[in-house]
Amino acid sequence: MADDWANAGLDLHVVLDPRHKVQSLERALRDAIDDGSLAAGTRLPASRALAADLGIARNSVVEAYERLLGEGRLEARVGSGTRVRERIAPSPASALAPVTRSTRFELDLRGGLPDASAFPRSAWLAAMREALAEASSASLGYGPTEGVAPLRAALAEYLARARGVRAQAGDVIVTHGFGELLALVARAIATRGGRRIAVEAYGHVSHREVLEAAGLELVPLAVDAEGVDVARLHDAAVDAVLLTPAHQFPTGVPLSSARRASLAEWAATGGIVIEDDYDGEFRFDGRSIGAFQSLAPDSTVYGGTASKALSPAVGIGWGVVPPMLRDGVLAARRRTGAATDAIGQAALAVLVASGGYDRSVRTLRTRYRARRERFEGLLAEGAPDAKVLGLAAGLHCLLELPEGVREEDVVAAGAERGLRFDGLAAYAADRATASSRPPTMVVGFGAPPDLRFEQAVAAVIASIDAAR
Repeated sequence: MADDWANAGLDLHVVLDPRHKVQSLERALRDAIDDGSLAAGTRLPASRALAADLGIARNSVVEAYERLLGEGRLEARVGSGTRVRERIAPSPASALAPVTRSTRFELDLRGGLPDASAFPRSAWLAAMREALAEASSASLGYGPTEGVAPLRAALAEYLARARGVRAQAGDVIVTHGFGELLALVARAIATRGGRRIAVEAYGHVSHREVLEAAGLELVPLAVDAEGVDVARLHDAAVDAVLLTPAHQFPTGVPLSSARRASLAEWAATGGIVIEDDYDGEFRFDGRSIGAFQSLAPDSTVYGGTASKALSPAVGIGWGVVPPMLRDGVLAARRRTGAATDAIGQAALAVLVASGGYDRSVRTLRTRYRARRERFEGLLAEGAPDAKVLGLAAGLHCLLELPEGVREEDVVAAGAERGLRFDGLAAYAADRATASSRPPTMVVGFGAPPDLRFEQAVAAVIASIDAAR
């Protein structure tokens, strides 16, 4: 082995599968860390040295290290190399509650958050390098308001293929995320005389705040087993509606076929649909629900982001904006002076065009499906009188609480255990909506790294038991 191994007193046997070098190296290191063969604080060899010892490419070692860094098994210290991280042993549910209330959230189970450790670092780095190598001097200046051309073209192709969106590159506007897109569209609607917008009775508080900040009056629509009640749109005197039709956030139900048809009929009368397709790629039962936009492309703003398939840190979202709103949206953006990172856009264009984005989606779909199934299994064992609800999709689900258990008590008990999540009432548009359903928690299973996932679920179970 290399000097670094010798200096650490290590004699570690690593057998690599020549067909899967990264995976087998990653597995060998993970097993050695988990069984204590590599103790906390142990310094690993430099990637170049280990690659030379094993007869593999240095990039393979870097990728294995990065994955274990993301899982929390390793840590990189400036000037001190890469070391095995101090392990946090998962605690049984009964032992998770400290005597006093925690002031720091260690486990974040809020709905819709992705696993940051799953970010495809190597693929993103390669895409960034390629984008910079091919970038002209002109492309490194101030970019166009609507986004760089290669990304807009790549997104139009991807969205048509993967989500059934009807779009050309010229229809795509790149933003900082869905929040910015929503703000721009809301301002454009208000500028053209719009005053009222329908929203789902449950949804993101921040989205409702964005709409109100643009001067729009909110009209909540009930949500049931078929999704939002779009029949009310025909007599609600609203100019637009904001929806999550593929996987309603946070109740987890899709908009039924009949209601999609009714929504398209309403849009044909002049209404504007804003479609938030925030996790539309992540359905686990093999029955993909395409974007609503294809039913009413001239009346629908389709919005998505790279946050779930890659990471919120990428900071890139997009909208497919119909002609009647496009000039207004771009004018609103010019007034804000905002511009999306052109180099990041170029890297994302490379990743999408090369198929790397698709690979990330497929990998995460498998990961999140396994987590959803594991969550259901652990709840069935530890809290059999609680009920997991919602479509097998996305990064969260609903958990209907046992009879007599209140949302606020579970939230408080979770906080005492360093657990952050919310009851369904926290997502309600008004007090009447909040009291219309049984006490239910919104549980995100995406964010905790694999190393702490079962600990997080144990904390959920313990919080429910403490609230009884």
